[in-house]
Amino acid sequence: MPAYRLIALDMDGTLLDDDKRIPRENVEWIRKAADAGVAVCLATGRGRHDILPYLNELGLSTPFVAVNGSEVWRGPDRLHRRVTMEAETVIRLRELAVRYGVWYWGTVVGRSFYRHDWPDDAENQTWLKFGFYTEDGKILSELIEQVSAWGTLEISNSDPNNIELNPLGIHKGNGLIELCGIIGCRPEETVAVGDSLNDVHMIRAAGLGVAMGNAQEAVKEVADAVTTSNGRAGVAEVIRRYVLV
Repeated sequence: MPAYRLIALDMDGTLLDDDKRIPRENVEWIRKAADAGVAVCLATGRGRHDILPYLNELGLSTPFVAVNGSEVWRGPDRLHRRVTMEAETVIRLRELAVRYGVWYWGTVVGRSFYRHDWPDDAENQTWLKFGFYTEDGKILSELIEQVSAWGTLEISNSDPNNIELNPLGIHKGNGLIELCGIIGCRPEETVAVGDSLNDVHMIRAAGLGVAMGNAQEAVKEVADAVTTSNGRAGVAEVIRRYVLV
């Protein structure tokens, strides 16, 4: 049995290349890790509905972290834990997005809504996450400042031009700890790989935290190691160098 018993993988910018595909080398080495008894678990900002096709492609039925930690699943069809956002909070966030004229989206149980198809019954939805997107750095900073002042939300990103918001204290780091409980391993027996601010807590919590070569600098600063980029199968490199040695 390898020293590391669980590897937690972010998806966008990490497992997936820029075309949202899993590089062949990643598939090959993930399967080798699974065959060696390592639990390969996805930990992503995506909702379950956006995760399942990739789990099927990889042939995985392992636990996973969805929506930045708002959900932890024991397997593709077995929910372990869910934390929701208050609808009133989401409505306020949407009003802020409209005021600033930025793109926005929100994830509910089963799907995501976007600026162009926002639901009329937002107050009746089961919300998990909200996000802003803008390439205007000044507006992005102002949004972070305003939302930070509320003191009720976990603030991260999955891209330098977006902001992702979950209930305070909900993040992938806590999700990783819950994965350990499900799998039956210790945090020091885990490897976590990511590229964005929503991966920082997870990278810090893991026994070995790895930043992608394309990761934001703040992520590289807290990581124990840096691998190659998502376009060069950086996940395969992590498994080859640190897990199956």
